[in-house]
Amino acid sequence: MLGSPFTADQAQALEALVAGMTPEQRAWLGGYLAGLQAAGLGAAPAALPQAPAAGPAAPAPPEVTVVYGSQTGNAAGLARRLADRVRGAGLAASVHSLGDFEARQLRQAQRLLLVTSTQGDGDPPDNAIAFRELLQSRKAPRLEHLRYAVLGLGDSSYEHFNQTARDFDTRLAELGATPLHPRAECDLDYEEAAAAWIEAVVAVVAADAAPGGPVPAGPAAASAPPSAAPAYSRTHPFPAEVLDNVELHGRGADRSTRHVELSLAGSGLSWEPGDSLGVFARNDQGLVELLLRAADWDPATPLEGGAPLGPALAERYEITVLTRPMLAKIAEVTGSASLAALLRPEREADLRAYLAGRDLIDLIQDHGLRGVPARDLVAALRRLPPRLYSIASSPAACPEEPHLTVRLLDYQAHGRPRRGVCSSHLASLAPGDTVPVFVQSNPNFRLPADPAAPVIMIGPGTGVAPFRAFLEERAEAGAPGRNWLFFGDRRFRTDFLYQTDWQRWRQKGVLTRMDVAFSRDRAEKVYVQHRMLQHGRELYAWLQDGAAVYVCGDEKRMAPDVHEALAGILMREGGCDRDAAEERLSQMRRERRYQRDVY
Repeated sequence: MLGSPFTADQAQALEALVAGMTPEQRAWLGGYLAGLQAAGLGAAPAALPQAPAAGPAAPAPPEVTVVYGSQTGNAAGLARRLADRVRGAGLAASVHSLGDFEARQLRQAQRLLLVTSTQGDGDPPDNAIAFRELLQSRKAPRLEHLRYAVLGLGDSSYEHFNQTARDFDTRLAELGATPLHPRAECDLDYEEAAAAWIEAVVAVVAADAAPGGPVPAGPAAASAPPSAAPAYSRTHPFPAEVLDNVELHGRGADRSTRHVELSLAGSGLSWEPGDSLGVFARNDQGLVELLLRAADWDPATPLEGGAPLGPALAERYEITVLTRPMLAKIAEVTGSASLAALLRPEREADLRAYLAGRDLIDLIQDHGLRGVPARDLVAALRRLPPRLYSIASSPAACPEEPHLTVRLLDYQAHGRPRRGVCSSHLASLAPGDTVPVFVQSNPNFRLPADPAAPVIMIGPGTGVAPFRAFLEERAEAGAPGRNWLFFGDRRFRTDFLYQTDWQRWRQKGVLTRMDVAFSRDRAEKVYVQHRMLQHGRELYAWLQDGAAVYVCGDEKRMAPDVHEALAGILMREGGCDRDAAEERLSQMRRERRYQRDVY
């Protein structure tokens, strides 16, 4: 450290500290020091200040309000991390779910940091619906006093990428609030972008807060750095051993669903019923080889950092999904006229149709990109994101042994067979193989705190997975509450997933009632929402008794149909109009009695 202002001992200690840090820890430290500097704490006193013998107490540090809208837990985790960093910069921070954040709190907030995901076609996560309704209503408060920043999490393969973050940002500004920092829009590989935004925002917030009242100097100005993350996490997944991998469908089925049992022994990871397991898969090697041939690439070509192209395409990059941002980058670096034409605003419908079901091989073949240097195209690809699967086992019944229910995605499109990246990877694993995993907490999908509360579970197909964990948990705990399961699939004979488990719990009295809908067993298709309406009077009685309703599965069709059925039952059996039924469902959301895990 020639020329540094440190003593020899300080330099030696600093070098040892930095050498042992992860990139995330270095980023945290850099933002921490920037926050101190921005708040006027860059020059430390020569000695610790002595408390005055008398006089007024030091002013409390300004408070920053951190709120989140989260469906699967990613936004919630980032919000807590953001609050830790704010505290590390010497400010007070509170963290709130948007589902619990009231108009009164919004009026009182001075600095608001909002982290939100976007669901499906631009919809907010369930716990942010009420907040959106508040902002859009005539009761929305004026917010000239508020300074804010927004971080969005989304998936660029969807047309309305990060729409919820955009809507909140726009509406807060319309209500008079002033942005502290530009909105950030993160894709599925959000870690680096989110970390950079957090550090930048914390520095800005610290500087913004300083004029309003000096932050106390000395050690009290900053709390201790946040505790170290668990050894295994999304950024450091655990190699879980496969214990079992069996087919759930009966002979003659026209689809495949695997029951995969994994071991977390020695990982220190834990979960609760309702949580998910994140799985890092590999691209199919045959597909990678087909891509190399289509592009005329040498698998040994070194990429930036020295990694060879072939293994990087298999393990690191998403090659089966096309997105508008990807096509825009490739059009820019290649000068492709056909791609530029497809991206014109007036051809939005054509672009949407092209992106559906096509992959990087199609793009190369359709737009004459064979021979384009690998580095040019790979730079436009996003990292291969983990896939989340609802855990189908309870830790009380199966300690350190999460079970997954994995439907194999296998179809034909545009002249070639297509397979799901993670589902096909998991289906190929044998006992003894390992796969990198992490636990994704989902606090928005939890059993009632009262074990005597009735529970209604609606989960067609693989959406039934978390309800297997729910029933295992309630059976192990001896919970006295009644349990009602609605399950649906195509055919009773081949597609009745976990049939023996449900029958066993029915016999033991754990599963009070079960109604099924097999859509292909009769001329007129019957789905779970039809069974709900058929038994609407009994279902309404359960709701009147305080039952909590859980929905898991397809977001685009099943979840809206189930919501419509619930509203219809409330109107028919409760004698109310549509507005009153929707308000009842909103109230159930706020009370955690209507929870959804949809995808």
